[in-house]
Amino acid sequence: MSVLVVGSVALDSVETPFGKVENVLGGSASYFSIAASLFTDVHVVAAVGNDFPDDHIELLKSKNIDVTGLEKEKNGQTFRWEGKYGYDLGDPDTLGTHLNVLETFDPVIPDEYKDIDYVFLANIDPEVQMKVLDQVNSPKLVACDTMNFWIENKLEELKETLKHIDILIINDSETRELAGEPLITNAARKIMEMGPKTLVCKRGEYGALMFSGDDIFFAPSYPLEEIFDPTGAGDTFAGGFMGYVAGNGSMNPEDFKKGVAYGSVLASFTVEDFSVNRLRNVKQNDLEGRLADFLKLSKI
Repeated sequence: MSVLVVGSVALDSVETPFGKVENVLGGSASYFSIAASLFTDVHVVAAVGNDFPDDHIELLKSKNIDVTGLEKEKNGQTFRWEGKYGYDLGDPDTLGTHLNVLETFDPVIPDEYKDIDYVFLANIDPEVQMKVLDQVNSPKLVACDTMNFWIENKLEELKETLKHIDILIINDSETRELAGEPLITNAARKIMEMGPKTLVCKRGEYGALMFSGDDIFFAPSYPLEEIFDPTGAGDTFAGGFMGYVAGNGSMNPEDFKKGVAYGSVLASFTVEDFSVNRLRNVKQNDLEGRLADFLKLSKI
């Protein structure tokens, strides 16, 4: 089985208390696809500008990621984000957001992608997410991400998208805002009534919660000695989760729990360096070794 991801491929400039980088590879689809490629074949649909370095495309290809759907527009510039983190490495201050080609992104799903069974709609306009769903042919499982901006500015469009997905992967503040409910368990129940059968709630250093029917599953975060840059951790988590699920051809909530564990472990690699610098070098034995340590965290 393989997975289709539709999202952003970007150039990021990031500053944390531990360093600063400029114009490095970023974007939801970038982190997602590299993480998912450890488990299954990945196909990317995104848009970049004429300023996007070929080296970044070659990196994706080196991970056997299919970039047929990555459109390089000759007359546009790549989506760019600039952010600065404080010592708590919580929500960053956004210093600049330049949508560029993302502003007019109108994804066209290649014919060879339309029958892919596992689809992930990364954090983009919910109207664009619906355009993707209108082009694919009855996937077995659809998951998506969103953010506060879409909840606050396109709530009705987002609710329409949620009617057509199986799994929603968002953080705890987004969960509460989308549901209009301060208690996570009650918020999860309200969101699942909107359409998703499963909600995965990312909670950063406090791990992740998965709600599926009446079942609640908790996974801790992996304890680290050093964190350099949390950018892309959530997208990496989603890539690990969906990659594992698609790689096993699974529709079983019990397998989703293992996906949450793999997503958490992969996110722990991402934050150890800027951009995808650490994630790109993760090997299968690195992943399995850290997963074994991770599973011991909750073993009694």
